[in-house]
Amino acid sequence: MLFIKIGYAAAVIGAILITILLNMIKFIDIPWYIYLPLALSLLLIPAYYHLKRNMVRYTLTYSKLEIDYGLIARTTRNILLAKIQDVTVSASIPQRILGFGDVVIDNASEVGGTTVLHNINNPRQYADLILRELRHWH
Repeated sequence: MLFIKIGYAAAVIGAILITILLNMIKFIDIPWYIYLPLALSLLLIPAYYHLKRNMVRYTLTYSKLEIDYGLIARTTRNILLAKIQDVTVSASIPQRILGFGDVVIDNASEVGGTTVLHNINNPRQYADLILRELRHWH
């Protein structure tokens, strides 16, 4: 959520700067009702990431991890805790500085593979929570 707030703030500042710059340029006569919506369209960029972030929901129950995603049509993926083999926390340098990262879950399903829970605040806490629930199954 931090990056979304920063994105909105940057878009507002950018819209104000574009409005001021286009208003100051006198040799190009652009009416305000043209450049103001153009400048405000910068808000669509953080709005896209905000919407994208809100389209994914992670839920840990006593028997499974649910990953629910989608905007209009929703898809729910269930990973049984009994199938989880490993939980890893991964964070880049910027993620570590800001206190978030990815929780990587290796499972033994037939599809196989790895599931990544992206950009989780305090990822070690959630990895520990998953591991604590795993102890009930193993």
